[in-house]
Amino acid sequence: MSHHRPRQFDLIAFDWDGTLYDSTALIVRCIQAAVRDVGGTVPSAQQAAYVIGMALMPALAKAAPDVPVDKYPLLNERYSHHYRTHQDDLTLFEGVVPLLRSLRDRQHWLAVATGKSRQGLNHALQAVEIKGLFDGSRTADETAGKPDPLMLHELMHEFGVPPERTLMIGDTTHDLAMARHAGCPSLAVSYGAHESSGFAAYQPLAVLHSVAELHDWLTQHG
Repeated sequence: MSHHRPRQFDLIAFDWDGTLYDSTALIVRCIQAAVRDVGGTVPSAQQAAYVIGMALMPALAKAAPDVPVDKYPLLNERYSHHYRTHQDDLTLFEGVVPLLRSLRDRQHWLAVATGKSRQGLNHALQAVEIKGLFDGSRTADETAGKPDPLMLHELMHEFGVPPERTLMIGDTTHDLAMARHAGCPSLAVSYGAHESSGFAAYQPLAVLHSVAELHDWLTQHG
């Protein structure tokens, strides 16, 4: 008799910022600095954190509703400037690399579904410790921003995996709403950009409070 338990999910898609990557505080500061640079009303940290996970331009527009449309290109440029200046200071959350390696050892396909740009994600994926750990990825600028399910639909099609065998893991309601629109189950983590009080409406399978808890859950139920 085989000692291997049946696997519940074939494809596991991770959000990037605030789920795998400890970048929430930096993104908030960069959004605030960009809005300040173009003369808009600087959003609070909570307002800036709420838009994390969305595609960049809709996120900036929501965080700075008083900035006129003709200043959007400058707003985008200033955000990118501030982020690029500090992006190499960022790190993966502790425990992420062992988590990803253990999932690969169990033959799950691993993917990234992120609001980042393709250029930004490619830069992050060059980090030595995660090279080769992901089988696929989709970004907002090449598909559609969350909560549109297009990036999950494309990943499921690429790997030939049905929605019920696909798990989306994220730290925002945008991630969880995208999973629902795609017909996929989801997991939420509470250590990222959004307050966990808003998660229940999207019915994630669980809300995990650390990478260690996420690792344990996936080991038992993934």
